Amino acid sequence: MSDNQEASDAEDTTPSESATLPLRPHSDRPTCNKTGVCSRSYFVVVMVFFHVYIINVIALLFYVHYNSGQEDTNQGRDAPSSNQQQPESPRPPSKPEFLRVSSLTRIEGIRVGHVQKVSLMQNKVHEMRTLSMKPLLFEIPGFLSDDECRVVMQLAQLKGLMESQLMVQEGQEELAKELNLSPDEIFNLLDINQDGQLQLHEILTHSRVRDGIWLTPENLREIYTGLKADKDGDGLLSLEEFRLLSNDAFQRFLLQRGVKKSQLVRNSRHTWLYQGKGAHQVLQDIKTKVTRLTRLPPSLVDLSEPLQVVRYEQGGHYHAHHDSGPVYPETACTHTRLAANTSTPFETSCRYITVLFYLNSVEGGGETAFPVADNRTYDEVSLIQNDVDLLDTRRNCDKSNLRVKPSKGTAVFWYNYLSDGKGWVGEQDEYALHGGCMVTQGTKWVANKWINIDPDYQRQARYQQLVSQQPEDDDDEDLTLNQDTQSSDIHQDL
Repeated sequence: MSDNQEASDAEDTTPSESATLPLRPHSDRPTCNKTGVCSRSYFVVVMVFFHVYIINVIALLFYVHYNSGQEDTNQGRDAPSSNQQQPESPRPPSKPEFLRVSSLTRIEGIRVGHVQKVSLMQNKVHEMRTLSMKPLLFEIPGFLSDDECRVVMQLAQLKGLMESQLMVQEGQEELAKELNLSPDEIFNLLDINQDGQLQLHEILTHSRVRDGIWLTPENLREIYTGLKADKDGDGLLSLEEFRLLSNDAFQRFLLQRGVKKSQLVRNSRHTWLYQGKGAHQVLQDIKTKVTRLTRLPPSLVDLSEPLQVVRYEQGGHYHAHHDSGPVYPETACTHTRLAANTSTPFETSCRYITVLFYLNSVEGGGETAFPVADNRTYDEVSLIQNDVDLLDTRRNCDKSNLRVKPSKGTAVFWYNYLSDGKGWVGEQDEYALHGGCMVTQGTKWVANKWINIDPDYQRQARYQQLVSQQPEDDDDEDLTLNQDTQSSDIHQDL
């Protein structure tokens, strides 16, 4: 037989032989060492202990997290979690500090002449043009419709307008006593350049701020002569000459001689229109558009001043001024004084934003002037030089760096404060100095909407809580930004 046949026979016999082999008993299966990895029982035991260990670790983490959460609740129920730590403070911030992360939106001006698209209402897009960078100033034509302008003027007339400024205020002697300042101390405060003499512009600035009387250098020389104050006739007051004047000497002289309306800081009539719930729908719509324009939380706009409506007759004016004053440690904001922890001797209206609406087109004059807009520097002393007073909107309006002509329905708005670099209100923007030029023909109607925000963040947060009277859990919605007003479709570049 050949080898191939033998191999074939071998292959043929193999299945039969294997089929006849007896099955091995179960006990004859080879075993492994019980301490080896292949031991199923050992593997199961190890996995059980491993899972128990993991469960214990997770339970411990939950326990630690729960305890830390309880401590945070005791310190402040709304304190942020650990992944929201503030680099400025090693401890979890309190609620007002936490709200600071919801910074105030500040619109970028980009450059003078830059135009952005602004969506303030459905199916309508407005154009917003940058007029200056110092202050950050914008113009929005067609912000108000003709009907809205008409309704606002009619509502103001229906309520009645009052004189914006009284002629001469008395009681300055009592004010001086309350301040408890000696003549030498007052002289030193008025002497801005500290040269030991009071120049005309130093006296004029003080008189305008304190008395509301707009005196020209010629008026002041006349008063000097009437009071026999400037004995050497050089137009300067020395400390000795100043000591001879009483604190209300100017007021007494003006009361005796009389004051014309043209000599007031402002010559106009005004009223206030409420814009909250129950107000006329047009007034509420204007407030809504202002909220979308500024992209600020609605609660800040709601709790700000009502809409002021102002009418300037022919000859009416408003000399250059700031809508809001600087805030120092001893100064409180008028709108948040109830939330101040301590009493302060001085108050100022903290108007973060001014939105000015032109309700009609003026036949002659009436421009809004910004004397130092986009100046390289700001120097208060240089505003009055060589008998040229840049603050005087009756005489020198044409010398202002920027003038906005009144056009019916147009709105202009600007920031009266800079940013503090952390998303809140910073120092006063001195370049926001502005005034209303004299109306030379016709009548001028405007409205002002001011957004009041305290540069002291803690005080503003307390004020929000105090006035709104809402549960603490809901306050986060009050001071956080409205996501709808932050959407990119509201402000777009052209």
